[in-house]
Amino acid sequence: MDNGNFRRRQNEERESQKSARFSLIPKPLKRFWKKYNLTRVFLLVVTIFLIFVTGYLYYLSKVANVGVLKQSLYSSTEVMDVKGQAAGSLSTQKGTTIDFKDIPKNVINAAVATEDRTFYKNGGVNYQRTILAMLTAGRFGGGSTITQQLAKNSYLTLAPTIDRKAREIFLALQITKKYSKDDILSMYLNSNGYGNGIIGIQDASRKYFGVDAKDLTLDEAATLIGLLKGPAIYNPLNSIEYATSRRNTVLLNMVDAGYIKKSEADAAMKIDMKPLLHDTYQGQTVEMAYPSYYNAVVAEAVKKYGLTADEIQRKGYKIYTGLNQDMQSGMQKAYSESWLFPQAADGTLAQSGSVALDPKTGLVNALVGNSPVENYNPYTDFNYATQAQRSPGSVIKPMIVYSPAIEAGWSIDKTVHDAPADYNGWKPQNADQTFHGDMPLYQALANSYNIPAINTYKEIGPSVGNELGRKFGLKLTEKNNILPTALGADVQTNPLQIAQAYSTFANGGLMNEAHFITKIEDASGKTVKTADVKTTKVISEATAEKMTEMMLGTYTNGTGLWADPINYTLAGKTGTNEDVDQWVVGFTPDLVMTEWLGYSDATDTSHRLGGTSAGQASQIFRQAASYVFPYTAGSKFTEKNAYAEHGIGPEYPAWTSLRQQQDNIVYNEQAKAGTSGNSDGSSASKATASSSSSSETFADKAKNLWDRFTGLFK
Repeated sequence: MDNGNFRRRQNEERESQKSARFSLIPKPLKRFWKKYNLTRVFLLVVTIFLIFVTGYLYYLSKVANVGVLKQSLYSSTEVMDVKGQAAGSLSTQKGTTIDFKDIPKNVINAAVATEDRTFYKNGGVNYQRTILAMLTAGRFGGGSTITQQLAKNSYLTLAPTIDRKAREIFLALQITKKYSKDDILSMYLNSNGYGNGIIGIQDASRKYFGVDAKDLTLDEAATLIGLLKGPAIYNPLNSIEYATSRRNTVLLNMVDAGYIKKSEADAAMKIDMKPLLHDTYQGQTVEMAYPSYYNAVVAEAVKKYGLTADEIQRKGYKIYTGLNQDMQSGMQKAYSESWLFPQAADGTLAQSGSVALDPKTGLVNALVGNSPVENYNPYTDFNYATQAQRSPGSVIKPMIVYSPAIEAGWSIDKTVHDAPADYNGWKPQNADQTFHGDMPLYQALANSYNIPAINTYKEIGPSVGNELGRKFGLKLTEKNNILPTALGADVQTNPLQIAQAYSTFANGGLMNEAHFITKIEDASGKTVKTADVKTTKVISEATAEKMTEMMLGTYTNGTGLWADPINYTLAGKTGTNEDVDQWVVGFTPDLVMTEWLGYSDATDTSHRLGGTSAGQASQIFRQAASYVFPYTAGSKFTEKNAYAEHGIGPEYPAWTSLRQQQDNIVYNEQAKAGTSGNSDGSSASKATASSSSSSETFADKAKNLWDRFTGLFK
């Protein structure tokens, strides 16, 4: 056959097939494509897209700041307190780091031979294997270089996506530019996981063979490097068979790479691994000094600053916060006393959360997120101070009832009425199940009487009250424009939100956003995040002053009588949501402190609180406050107590051994802090004085007070 004719016929057949394929494209489309030269347009679009993607990935690799990789791998993330002093570590998995010179040659050779044969030649990426993997959809080639693995472990998720792989490549290139091969290998071996929660080659050597890394034998080195492919599968503590098989594979890799002779590999393969296993690893015990506070810090770093919990654990940040270690230690000490908390018949302990916040800055100085329930982890478990969604009870009244009334021009001594009322079938009662007739507005607030509050809320208009409530930070909608909202019905909040809201009264009508973090530094000391605190003008300064005048009465003549610590004058409010939730809020010009008390499951009828917030909740609050307030500046109120301004003297709780213990706490903490409180005189000296403004005898006052207190528990 004529070869020339044969080739010609083949070409004609190919052209015919090609024409047949193109004939499937409609002629109008082909004419349109040619007319506007869309091939060039298509190529231009693809080119622009590739340039954009490449630029974006390059930008991400630069933003990752590989310059601090070594420091971040070897440093623990620290929480810094309000004074800039270290207050504990958040990094729970940082292995023992060793220098490159202390890593034996057999470990290095085993790693290179098994994980990245071209490590010393490539620029961080093995392009041949990468391209082959892309062309074969991962069936051939594949395998990240050691530098890529370091990039992936340090910066990226483990999801096998195209985006992650591309970012991994760009990061590897940046790492190669910044670090020597020895540094990269050292970081890789020191930061990898080796199973059983072990990080780093040094701790792995101790965990599995009871020796330091520098003393590993050839077979032991091969075993540990073999773990890198699958720590759970090739772990010798789980399976000697799989671990031995993997070790032998690593040894053969070392032979193929020219690092050891076949005879050396054969000798090492014959060694029985089981008798060599010996665990001398002593895990690093990370004692979390302030777990509830750390929990809130991590949550804020994730939500507000876009960090991940994993990044916070690994990257060696310094997180500067508003933490006051003296206040925090004291609050935790108070919350460690399980006898303070209500206990159900089945032994279940009530839960609680407390927050101490600086009203001038919005910084949280102290926080406890749970009562001392057995086996509860305050760092990882539910934080009742920041995450709870509970009814505020009467704590809501100053925000949606009395502040709007004062803003509307009401006087603090305006007469209101406490008498039986029927609101379309709803007949609310007071906590003491009695009604008290006519009284001035400030007394209705201090004693938390419900009917005056509901009537005031009704008169100003629920929508008006709730509009101001939203400015205070409460989550209120149109469905809350009903009278029961005045008592906190169908409203959910937590101690942190209430502390932020009440800071408005202590700060002249301005509310600073409650926050924990002031700034975050990376491992090199560079500031990477800075707090941007929102300040809201909620009410006028005049309204804040009048509200404070009324709320001072809560602690001298009202429901907070049993809650204030000695030597401190507090203003605030208590709240009770039937037998489910109890609240105490107290503030000075220096600090707002809130407390919630209740059982974790609000729907469980077998777990219910007794009495009101004037009882057990006040005892817990006073215990914690006795530790906390001595570490404030002791600023005095410029506002005058409404009761005192109207010639009514304060009431005094009866002496109890618990109150005496709490008084002693104040004296001890004040001695440590060098403070003296913000009262004109101590509560003890006031308690022995008689009130010339009252016609009652001391005995009468004592009896009335006792009857009132015991009535709360009936």
